[in-house]
Amino acid sequence: MKFHKDMLLLYAVTDQACAGEKNLIKQIGEALSSGVTLLQLREKHLDKKAFLEEAIMVRELTNHYNIPLIINDDVEIALQCGADGVHVGQDDLPPAKVRRLIGPDRILGVTAKTIEQAKKAWEDGADYIGSGAVFQSTTKKEALPITMEQLCDICRSVPIPVTAIGGITYENVSSLRGTGIAGIAVVSGIFGQKDIPAAVRTLKERVQKVVTL
Repeated sequence: MKFHKDMLLLYAVTDQACAGEKNLIKQIGEALSSGVTLLQLREKHLDKKAFLEEAIMVRELTNHYNIPLIINDDVEIALQCGADGVHVGQDDLPPAKVRRLIGPDRILGVTAKTIEQAKKAWEDGADYIGSGAVFQSTTKKEALPITMEQLCDICRSVPIPVTAIGGITYENVSSLRGTGIAGIAVVSGIFGQKDIPAAVRTLKERVQKVVTL
């Protein structure tokens, strides 16, 4: 699937911890059917076999809804399940190496918290930058927030689109207006909600106003 910045508008990132007693696959289906524009499957604690089995099921869902699937960190799983791309952090495989492994046609996202990291990611072949935490994150409590000024600077520093991540909810998303982001990446603001379809619809309506102004 050819990358376009509109894919980043409402970027859902999975989290097993948010699922609780609910079924994660069911949650993903609800999110996909309600309007998310990209899905990242993130599994930090599954073994390879279980991760691949889950990724194959999720790939079938994303194909059904024609939504791009990004695998967090794991290039091997991404290739085996036929995902559209990979997202890596600063402590994962170097982006240049990931680009060589996945080839020119798959999507590569890279986390960057500074201008230097963003420029390096772009030079190494990233299609987009994920930047944050823009608010205190309940999912990654160790992630130190960046300022709105830093987010603006990162957006201006590279010619590729930037998605904001970290603690984003429908209550605070409007404060990202004017930063230059192409969209938002949301974890608990989607998968931690009782009514996922309503959360997705509200977030999408509000973020559309943020990125078009």
